[in-house]
Amino acid sequence: MTALDPEIAERKMQFLFALRSKGVTDKTVLEAMEKVDRALFVKGYFSDRAYEDMPLPIACGQTISQPSVVGRMTQALAVSPRDTVLEIGTGSGYQAAILSHLARRVYTVDRHQRLVAEANDIFRDLDMVNITCRTVDGSYGLPGQAPFDRIIVTAAAEDPPGPLLAQLKIGGIMVLPVGQSDAVQSLIRVTRTETGFEYDELMPVRFVPLLEGLGRD
Repeated sequence: MTALDPEIAERKMQFLFALRSKGVTDKTVLEAMEKVDRALFVKGYFSDRAYEDMPLPIACGQTISQPSVVGRMTQALAVSPRDTVLEIGTGSGYQAAILSHLARRVYTVDRHQRLVAEANDIFRDLDMVNITCRTVDGSYGLPGQAPFDRIIVTAAAEDPPGPLLAQLKIGGIMVLPVGQSDAVQSLIRVTRTETGFEYDELMPVRFVPLLEGLGRD
């Protein structure tokens, strides 16, 4: 099958319709998600389900997020073309690839070296030269590149990590899931102001936990 296959084209059309029906309405976000083929980021047994609106397993016990959740998070981030974005939790690389079409520069980090290597291969194949992908403990961010216009976290912490809040520019936005278990989590948007931080609760979600340290694989 090729990208021009009528069945694939139909599935992609349904994919975009599902995004709109679940609240992804920002035109620039939809255009970015249309440009990034999710099938490139889903391998093996689950590859035929790449265009379904559901999370799927990837290596290292992680997941590629549900596309509608990716869209809602990206929409809430309100990225502009001049922004520098930090993503915590590279995973498959799908979210970073979408952000690369919206931002000037994307830094994405993951604690699993294998995931970083595989995502880097995809970014290279797609000529996404504005993405920098590193293996680090994401709970501490990337202080050497801070501050950031936008920060997105794709793993859940009990509270927004202090080091990440400190790396957000005045006027910057961070979107992340928070909660004490994988069953009770909320997606929140944090906006840094001159005097502190403003918090908005967006929707219930389920993400893998944000863990400190590096992975063993």
